[in-house]
Amino acid sequence: MNKYPVRVSGLAITLSLFQIGSTTLFLLGGKAKQDAWIAMSIGAICGLILLLLYLVIYNLDAKLDLFELYRKYFGKFLGSVLALVFVAYFTYEASRNLRDLGELTVMTLLNKTPVFFILLIAIAVIGNTVRYGPMVLFIMSTVLLPVLVLGYGLLVLFISITGIVHLEYFSPVMENGIGPVWSAAVPELISFPFGQTVLFLVFFSFVPKSKHMNKTIFVSYCITAVILIILNELEILVLGPDLAAISTYPLLQVVQIIQVTKVLERTDALFTLILFLGLGTKIACFYLGAVIGLYRITSLKIKIWVIPLGITILLLSLLSKSYTEFIWVGLHFTVTRIFPIFQIALPILLLCVMLLRKKKRKEG
Repeated sequence: MNKYPVRVSGLAITLSLFQIGSTTLFLLGGKAKQDAWIAMSIGAICGLILLLLYLVIYNLDAKLDLFELYRKYFGKFLGSVLALVFVAYFTYEASRNLRDLGELTVMTLLNKTPVFFILLIAIAVIGNTVRYGPMVLFIMSTVLLPVLVLGYGLLVLFISITGIVHLEYFSPVMENGIGPVWSAAVPELISFPFGQTVLFLVFFSFVPKSKHMNKTIFVSYCITAVILIILNELEILVLGPDLAAISTYPLLQVVQIIQVTKVLERTDALFTLILFLGLGTKIACFYLGAVIGLYRITSLKIKIWVIPLGITILLLSLLSKSYTEFIWVGLHFTVTRIFPIFQIALPILLLCVMLLRKKKRKEG
């Protein structure tokens, strides 16, 4: 696979859209109730530390992506095994986002259409983007950015001017101390959404090394994190902490309340559109990351892996019989027990090995 040079701005925009992805679909830090914004802030800061860790790894060997790094520093066999494990992780993440897209579509637009057909069409469209490689994905993200900015901007404006925000839901602040806030943030909010940026160790090497790279990625992450915290807290300020915590899609419920005179009474359609774009981008990123991993391990062309991996993602998204089971497994099991291995443990191990090898080379 040829490494087509990509602009740093394209990578930063893709990172922003990736972070937004399915994040706005759920209430994050709901266990902290009105202090969810503090829990989100803690998660964002921890995620920023992880992003800096990934950037350090990238800067130590900027020409190699995540899979090449493991194969170089852990040997061909063990490195390939670890690379394959990351492929499985990215594939599973793509399947989860695909199921979210399907369930949202059934709930809001196509309630009489079998979810299987919705998922099949979605993965086919996204797979068509993936087969062209990273450059097309980054260009697509750049094109979609104004649409998402305008869409979320209008939603925040409508929520603000319709008088449905109740600022009293901000208090009391940390009524039960820091304990509930911390437990709501760690490890759940680190794993989802902020720790998922480990995927971008696959994409960093496609951008020519630049002195502006680290700063641009850092700024992009921080701006997106602030936006996510604001959107998450708006759900609580409108619905209240108790109702928001038990709602399946709290932000969707919020926008359904919006009525701007008699002109805009279906803002949920706008929300669904921009959520589709965010989900589609996130699925494409994970999908492409897994495809690149299989390419690195087998040296077979990317296009060869697109269809088999797409079928795998589709089947994985249908594993859970009910959406309730799907949500429980995702938010209460894999996020807290499995994902930290890929987002924290393995990258730290990789960094340690890279530093040791670098030290030995200097001593030699």
